[in-house]
Amino acid sequence: MKKIKSILLSLTLLAVVFPIRTQVIGKYMDDESRLYAETKQVNQFFRRFNNEEGPDGVRYSKRSREYRNPDTRLKYLNILFDLENSSLDDQTKNSFLNIVTNDTAPKFLDFHAKGWFAEVKTKFLYRGQPKYVTFYLELEQENLGYKWVITNVNFDNYSKLLEEENLGTEKFLHPMSHELDFMNFIRVFDNKKYIEDYTQDGFAPDYLSIFIYEFKQGLFEYQTVMDLKFHFFQIPGWYFELEKFNRSGYNTGWLISRLTPISEEEKSVLMNYIYHD
Repeated sequence: MKKIKSILLSLTLLAVVFPIRTQVIGKYMDDESRLYAETKQVNQFFRRFNNEEGPDGVRYSKRSREYRNPDTRLKYLNILFDLENSSLDDQTKNSFLNIVTNDTAPKFLDFHAKGWFAEVKTKFLYRGQPKYVTFYLELEQENLGYKWVITNVNFDNYSKLLEEENLGTEKFLHPMSHELDFMNFIRVFDNKKYIEDYTQDGFAPDYLSIFIYEFKQGLFEYQTVMDLKFHFFQIPGWYFELEKFNRSGYNTGWLISRLTPISEEEKSVLMNYIYHD
């Protein structure tokens, strides 16, 4: 339990930013003048992580000696981290890289496989007031192609409403209610504040269904995307977060901003944390 709490704490800590020297990138690159260092696209991050393209951004042929070459791959993997984030310590990164570049069983990312998803923070007008809504999306196969689909949503107004109303009351329907033809049903609907008390144990509201209903009622007016990040669980025993950094220098673009080893038990806890469940 202590380890789980420490993982959640580490994911919420703000990164300490400090100046980065050109030599940090230079020690991984032979010629900085030829390096297209910015990882401009998420697809490009996948290819660089797997060493499926060169430093000039040109993809390797699968017949090329450089395609997924373990030595070259290790050299370029290092620039895919946010090097200005002091919470990404060398020991954790090296442990991760040793797993990923293992000679006998290297690990690669698969764009079309499960184990990664997007978190999109958006701005809406809700009942005329500016509000933020976070959507979670995954890739889903359709015929011969793929598409992004919304799998979950987080909206503070929904969670706060349920927190306020679910105060641990003990409202219930008597087990012999059926003998009264459920005439005591009036108790269920007499006070909307306690409606959740009459649901089954473990009941969890479906925020996405609520959102879709209210959107169709015209209560939401879309404004813009505010922020975007990706969560990865594709490397067994590890979790990392991918964010985009717009700054000068070589260490920019889509970079790994969070990294931690994680067990299956810890994974379920972390998923609940990410989804705000």
